[in-house]
Amino acid sequence: MLDLILRNGRVVDGTGNPWFWGDVGVKNGVIAEVGRVEQRSQQTIDVRGQVISPGFIDGHCHSDLMVLDNPESEIKLQQGVTTEVVGNCGMTPSPFTPEHLDLLRSYIEPVVGTTKRQWSWQTLGQYMQSLRGAKSSENVATYVGHGTLRIAVMGFENRPATSKELDSMKALLEEALQAGAIGLSLGLMYAPGSYTPKEELAELCSVLPQYDALLATHIRGEGKSLIPSIEEVIWIAERSGVPLQVSHLKAAGRSNWGNVLRAMEIIEDARYRGLDVTCDVYPYTAGSTSLTTLLPPWALEGGISRTLERLREPGLREKIEEELEREHEDWDNLIASTGWESVYISSLSKGPDPDLEGRHLAEISESRGTDPANCMMDLLLEQDGKISIVFFHMSGDDVEQVVRWDRSLIASDSLHARAAKPHPRLYGTFPHVLARYAREKKLLTLEEAIRKMTSFPARRFRLGKRGLIAPEYAADLVIFDPETISDRATYDDPNRFPEGVSYVLLNGKKAIESSVHQGTGEGKIIERS
Repeated sequence: MLDLILRNGRVVDGTGNPWFWGDVGVKNGVIAEVGRVEQRSQQTIDVRGQVISPGFIDGHCHSDLMVLDNPESEIKLQQGVTTEVVGNCGMTPSPFTPEHLDLLRSYIEPVVGTTKRQWSWQTLGQYMQSLRGAKSSENVATYVGHGTLRIAVMGFENRPATSKELDSMKALLEEALQAGAIGLSLGLMYAPGSYTPKEELAELCSVLPQYDALLATHIRGEGKSLIPSIEEVIWIAERSGVPLQVSHLKAAGRSNWGNVLRAMEIIEDARYRGLDVTCDVYPYTAGSTSLTTLLPPWALEGGISRTLERLREPGLREKIEEELEREHEDWDNLIASTGWESVYISSLSKGPDPDLEGRHLAEISESRGTDPANCMMDLLLEQDGKISIVFFHMSGDDVEQVVRWDRSLIASDSLHARAAKPHPRLYGTFPHVLARYAREKKLLTLEEAIRKMTSFPARRFRLGKRGLIAPEYAADLVIFDPETISDRATYDDPNRFPEGVSYVLLNGKKAIESSVHQGTGEGKIIERS
């Protein structure tokens, strides 16, 4: 006898093939039958022509600490996400050394957030054990972050690693891979990743092929330096012989719009040469990051505490203000190409402040009677350098080009949930794709949109038997109405669950039913396979 049968659904199996009418039978947490299921079951749900899809897989997000404090994971489950891949952009909560823990926390908090828990882990294996103890209601897999490795070994030093330091990073990387990390993530736009030459990165990545592990990278620049940044990571991947995942491919800054097509051509050329390279994309024209990302790289040397010291020195403030007024050859100044009016304050380290959160920096500076650059530096001093922003810097045409490209998978790149005004992608990415890009714009078929959110990321991140509706695959399933599914989160009102999702099953158990969280705690920690 089966545990559950979903009857009379439009089965979109995750392959990209056309949907078909059928039933799905579930037993012991896995899919037992697909098609016309004749067996008896303990429970039957007539889904009345709704879509039965594999659970969505968020292949790039920053829920590393959020899943510890909020293991019910309702924000993602309500939109049909059953698996998250964390540890992206070089930022992970482990491994660390006690003497550099404060540096690590200040580095990751604007993106990954904070936790109420004690940092009782030092290794990535111990962190993964903490995830298991949290009994999450979703599945989680993780990378190990390069920026975190560098901080553990050499803090925020702006120099190449010595051979001894590189050996130490290799040892920590190998330990993390043995513990189950799916690969190494780079955050080359962020210090200290930005301090690392490509030759050092290639040598560190030489560890990955021994474990059949993946390299994921937030490239060094997404604006004026987009093309050389893509070429750099392809060189690293080819040199070290690893598959490459380019994180959230985009062209940032108005003067750079359109360059994403050239980046796509370079990736195609690399694939023609035999490099396994793909990318992910989030379906919005605004990104989300830390306010410190807008500063010149030299201002970030030594970590947040040293940055704040520099912001207190009038001469250095003048230098920063002057540098923010023009483009540079060695770093992307997105303020010069996009403007202060595109910077939107989403969260502060010292609690809610309606005079700041949900307002554009240009508006705040005008109300304070100061110029935007000095206003930014004042805010960073007031908030100990920990401010998250939403940054409107992309072209809708560029986003559409990458969304419909068959080399791209869908991911949210969502930050932590404690922001007063988080990016709406936190609550709405996957329904947004189905509503806007599949149903309304018809840039994707329903089947192709679901492939980009299920079997593609499952195969890419080697998550085992997930991402397809097929016998012996995990019964991670989402049932939704294709005519009504939609995201409700907006930039002004982002903390809203989507509509149109009827059920979410996680490893065979109902996690969401009629928009109500069922509190299953059935999630698994997925190790590299």
